[in-house]
Amino acid sequence: MGNNKSKITSKKNGQPLLSSDLNGLIADLGQLIDETRSAVAVTVNAGLTLLYWRVGARINKEILNQNRAEYGKQIIATVAQQLTEHYGKGFTYSSLTRMVKFSSVFPDQKILATLSQQLSWSHFRELLSLEKPLQREFYAEMCRVENWSVRTLRQKIDGMLYERTALSKKPDELIQQELRLLREEDRLSPDLVFRDPYFLDFLGLKDRYLEKDLEDAILRELEQFLLELGSGFAFMARQKRIQLDNDDYYIDLLFYHRGLNRLIAIDLKMGDFKAEYKGQMELYLRWLNKYERRPQEKEPLGIILCAGKKQELVELLELGQSGIHVAEYRTELPSRELLEQKLHSALVSAKDRMNILP
Repeated sequence: MGNNKSKITSKKNGQPLLSSDLNGLIADLGQLIDETRSAVAVTVNAGLTLLYWRVGARINKEILNQNRAEYGKQIIATVAQQLTEHYGKGFTYSSLTRMVKFSSVFPDQKILATLSQQLSWSHFRELLSLEKPLQREFYAEMCRVENWSVRTLRQKIDGMLYERTALSKKPDELIQQELRLLREEDRLSPDLVFRDPYFLDFLGLKDRYLEKDLEDAILRELEQFLLELGSGFAFMARQKRIQLDNDDYYIDLLFYHRGLNRLIAIDLKMGDFKAEYKGQMELYLRWLNKYERRPQEKEPLGIILCAGKKQELVELLELGQSGIHVAEYRTELPSRELLEQKLHSALVSAKDRMNILP
């Protein structure tokens, strides 16, 4: 009786097909269906995105770039009315003006074709709201490399991720160079990954707390902390012990970053950054490089998270040459207006200092 229940009437090599075989067959067929649907969705999305780009480019060329901008709005309105009658609401006046802008801010069709394999039209609509070309390119490429959803992209923009990266403080020529490497080789640099400040408002810490409280809260909210660090980070250890001679030292948090192919040591500090923190982190990094780094990995990097820092001191120590990044953390989320002011001030100051360097 039991054997009969485990069989069905279909045959496989002349034998009854067991239920376990049937389950495997169904799973395989389901995978084929899902993969095909995903491939079709990607193809359809890429096709629609390129269509919208071509529509915008054609309107731009035929109407707006031929000294006809004065009555371009009326022409677009007429075209929109005719297309909507034939093809539906996807070609309204507002849709067509968005397509025109789309073709203008993404003029390279080859780059667009690559992006459209992973970014949907909804992604591009979010990117169109960004006015600065380098800022827009950063979000587009990071979205492609890290496979962000539209919601994640929106959150990254609202959280001013680009303005918080070390990359944004560099001269435009260097920004373009790093973005080109990201686009052509998928090569991430530390300046694309590290940010300043880090928002740790999710830890729920009050005005007074100790370093151990901060570390404990991070471990409790590790998933949120990883999201704030960015994609590619994997947690390795807490209070990683280093033994030199008869002395013990401890790295607060140790991570590995897949894209950078490096160990990342994080040191947590309560107050402002102090010069002696550099030597401490250099010790950690040299020990990790000698005893923990695997042959295929690059040299470890360090992040010193402080409640505050003085920019002139940080620059004088030339921490970047030692692979050290100093960043502030915020346990309370500032208003967007205040954040914009602070980041804009930091960006202007950094670029001014770049301009006066010999």
